[in-house]
Amino acid sequence: MKRQVLATLGTAVLLATAVGCSSGGKSAAPAGTVDPKSVTGTVTVWLMDDAQKSWPELVQQVNDEFGAKYPNVQLKLSYHTWKDKIAELDAAIAANQVPDVVELGNTETTKYMVNGALAGLDRTDFDNSDNWIKGLADTCTYNQKLYCVPYYAGARVGVYNAKMFQDATGSASLPQTEEELTAALDKVALRYKSTPGFSALYLPGPYWYAAMSYVTAYGGSIAKFDSAGIWHGTLHDTKSQAGLQHFVNLVKTYNKGDLKVNEAKQAGVLGHEKAALIYANGWELSDAIAPITGTPALKDSLKIVTMPGPNGKPLPSFIGGSDLAVTAKSQNAAAATDWVRMFTSTKSQQVLADKDTLPNNLTQLAPLKNKPATAAAANAVQDAWFTPAAPGWGAVEKQNVLVNMLDAIFKGKSVEDATKEADAQIDQLINNPS
Repeated sequence: MKRQVLATLGTAVLLATAVGCSSGGKSAAPAGTVDPKSVTGTVTVWLMDDAQKSWPELVQQVNDEFGAKYPNVQLKLSYHTWKDKIAELDAAIAANQVPDVVELGNTETTKYMVNGALAGLDRTDFDNSDNWIKGLADTCTYNQKLYCVPYYAGARVGVYNAKMFQDATGSASLPQTEEELTAALDKVALRYKSTPGFSALYLPGPYWYAAMSYVTAYGGSIAKFDSAGIWHGTLHDTKSQAGLQHFVNLVKTYNKGDLKVNEAKQAGVLGHEKAALIYANGWELSDAIAPITGTPALKDSLKIVTMPGPNGKPLPSFIGGSDLAVTAKSQNAAAATDWVRMFTSTKSQQVLADKDTLPNNLTQLAPLKNKPATAAAANAVQDAWFTPAAPGWGAVEKQNVLVNMLDAIFKGKSVEDATKEADAQIDQLINNPS
């Protein structure tokens, strides 16, 4: 899941002597068999602009380390936006001018693993690989082979207005069970009923990440593969339908906005005091208290907390985050792999953890479970769910199968009929490389 930012940047070169777009130099050799000082050519790295905005010192630290080890390799690093990166990468692959290292949102990896665009990696080459967060490591694994390295993790949490809950219920704390939460939401809704368009819980209708969290909570799933390795849609299964119906009931009860609107601007709904609670990425709190997108005066009122789910348990979260991959056509794969190793080392991951960004491993994640700013996400990420690692999952997303299913339900179609139709579409798409 990609970590969005408020501004976008054009591609920018951070470090290197200017060279052509494609990598050059000696062919890669297994790590440790070649003197790094004898390696020449270029290593081209594509990072998302999150790194430039949020941890530029980590980038510089790793580039300095790499430069000291590979003094004759030119490192060309550029920053990209989530909006444009995939189109840029596909164009680079088509033109045979691929970067050596590329950052991929963890929902983007399957397509490139399936089509052979990424180089296979040895898990033991990387720090903490025996302790990576499983859900994140799974986004780098296809047919039991590793094709990328977890970079950082993310999870969805409850973001709520403590003052509204205090005023309506007498307590500024969000209840820890869903039964208690809905009782509190009823009081919040009553307290603010005169506010036009106010939603005690703003849960958008097409918000499929949230919908599938409730499906997961009931023991359901989007799709599964059989013993022959064939994927099948499973939204029509009893448990999946029960979780989906639970989501639908919450939306219809508490969302007083347009049920066709997705979650893209939900932080603004909270930030402009049109909602008391949203289910969101932790970073969306900053949008809710920023000028224009939110209200800075709410800084002390908005809090992050674990989202209560059905059956007395926290709501399972979709695992977000990013991975780093070496491309299959890299001409300097050994050095490129070494850059990834440095960037995801224990030392590097600690820089992220110190900035309240969830690291890729359970050991360095552990202290964040007790830190107020990170506790909700850190505790959610360990048991988070992920989309099917199937060849055609990209096509399922691209054709908006889940969004269309939810839209149909909120237009009046039954959950049973809508899930049956969605499974039929999934079956047509999910086994074919997208």
